[in-house]
Amino acid sequence: MEVQCGDVIPPKSRVVCTLRLGSEVHSINAINKDSISEQLVSMKEQSMSVLKDFITKHNVPNDVPDDLVESASEEDTDVPEKPHVKSKKTKIT
Repeated sequence: MEVQCGDVIPPKSRVVCTLRLGSEVHSINAINKDSISEQLVSMKEQSMSVLKDFITKHNVPNDVPDDLVESASEEDTDVPEKPHVKSKKTKIT
């Protein structure tokens, strides 16, 4: 196929990204736009959305039994106090 003046060639997405988050792989293709900077903005928005979803999904606090938390705090209160030590004074003659 020959390209003639007046033919419109759709812009090709030149910005492609693959995110590997642990065992998950996410491919991000920028939305076809005229300039590379617009494609980069599109890719950034998509990648931030993927990262937000990943963090939300994996940021679940672990269930810790109350006994472990209480025993750890009790151990901290049993710290022995340092004995009072008198400082030695030197005489200047």
